[in-house]
Amino acid sequence: MINLAKKIILFSVVLSSVVTSNLTLAVDSAEVNLSREELESRIRSQSLELEKLNRELAETQEKLQDTKTEKVGLQKELTTIKNNISQLNLSIRADKVATEKLSLEIDSLKYDIQDIELSVDDKRDAIVQLLRRLQRNSHTNLLIVLLKGNSLAENLLEAQSLTDTSSQLGIEIGGLDELRGAKVRKVGDIDAKLVEISERKRNSENKRIIIEDQEDTKETLLANTKNKESIYNQQLKELEKKQEEIAAEIEKVETELRKQIDPNLLPTPRPGVFLWPVKTVKITQRYGVTEFAKKNYRGQHHNGLDLGGPIGTPILAAGDGIVINVADQDQYRGCRGGAYGKLIVVKHKNGLTTLYAHLSRFIVSIGQEVKEGEVIGYMGKSGWATGPHLHFTVFANNTLTPARAGFPEGTKASRVCGPMPVGGDLDPEQYL
Repeated sequence: MINLAKKIILFSVVLSSVVTSNLTLAVDSAEVNLSREELESRIRSQSLELEKLNRELAETQEKLQDTKTEKVGLQKELTTIKNNISQLNLSIRADKVATEKLSLEIDSLKYDIQDIELSVDDKRDAIVQLLRRLQRNSHTNLLIVLLKGNSLAENLLEAQSLTDTSSQLGIEIGGLDELRGAKVRKVGDIDAKLVEISERKRNSENKRIIIEDQEDTKETLLANTKNKESIYNQQLKELEKKQEEIAAEIEKVETELRKQIDPNLLPTPRPGVFLWPVKTVKITQRYGVTEFAKKNYRGQHHNGLDLGGPIGTPILAAGDGIVINVADQDQYRGCRGGAYGKLIVVKHKNGLTTLYAHLSRFIVSIGQEVKEGEVIGYMGKSGWATGPHLHFTVFANNTLTPARAGFPEGTKASRVCGPMPVGGDLDPEQYL
C-alpha cells in the first residue's frame, strides 16, 4: 500500500497543477451588464429577427430565379441588378443581427464561466479540508490506528474513515479537472464566436463595396444603351459572338494542355483533397460535356464546376497555397462580359492549381499566401455569366506556363482578354 504521506504529496501536486491551469484560462466577465434572463430574452428576439431576414433573403433569391425565365432584355438586366442590391442589403442586415446575437451569446458564456469558477472554488476548498485531515494522520500507520482505540470496532471505523477520505480526495480532484475541461470548452466557444463576428463585419464591409459596384454597373448599362431595348439587343448579339470566339480560343489551348497532364505528379483522386470553396454547395453545371457546353462551346467542354448562390457569397480558398494571379478581364474593352471577369488563381503544393472566376470582388493579391478556408473573394456574375455563381477549375501544375513580364504564371496571351489563365484542366469533383 502507498504510504499516506506520499499520497498527500501526490494529491497536492495534482491540485496545484489543476488550479494553475485553471487560472491561465481566466476570462473577463466584468463587462456583462445584462442579467442572464435578459440575455436569454434578447438572444431569442435576435434569433426570430434573423429567421425573418433569412426568409426575406430566400424570397429575394426566388425573385432572381424567376427573372431567369424572362426574355433576355434591358429591363430584365436592370431588374436583376435591383434584386441583387436588395439581396445584398438584406444580407448586410442579417450579418448585423447575427453579430449582435453572437455578442449576447458570448456574454451568456461568460456567466457560464463564472458559475464554473465558483464551483472550482467550492471544490478546491473541499480538497483543502480533505488534505488537512490526511495531513494530520500522515505519519500514522494503519496498524497503529487499529491497535490504539478502546475497541476494535472503533479502530476499524477510524481506519475505514482514513481510506474513504483518501478515495474522496481522488474523486474531488477528478471533478476539479472536469470543471477545468468545461471551462476550456466555454473559452473555445467564445473564441470561435469572436472569429465569426470579425468575419461577418468584414463580409458586410465588402458587400457595401459590391453594392456600389452594382450601382455603377447599372449606370454604365443605361449610358451605353441609352435606356433602349433595341440598342441593348444589338449589343447582346455582338457580345454572344465575342463570347463564342473567346471560348473557342480557350478550348483550343486547353485541349493541348490536357494532353500534357502527368498523372504521376497529381494527388490520388479522393474526397477531401480540397475544401469546397463555398459553405453551401449548389452545383449548377458540372465538369466536361454538359448541356450548356454543347449549346455554347464549339468544343462542347466545360473546364470546371459551377456553384450557384447569392451575389456576395464568401468564396473560400480550397487549400493552402500562394496566389499566382488576380485579374479583372472585364477591364479589357474587347473582353467585357466575354470571359472569366474577376478571377483569382491559387497554386498549391499538391501538384494542383485552383481558379475562382466570375467574382464580384477579390480581396487577395498576387504573391499572397492563403490558408484553406480563408475568404479570398465574393461570388458575382462578372465576365460571361448568366447569373451569380462561382466557376471553379482545377489545373495540373505541370501544365502551367512560367511567369514572365506582363504575364502571371499559368497565363497565355489572348486576342482581346489580356493574359488568359489556362492549364490542363481536371474534374474538380474528384478532389472535393
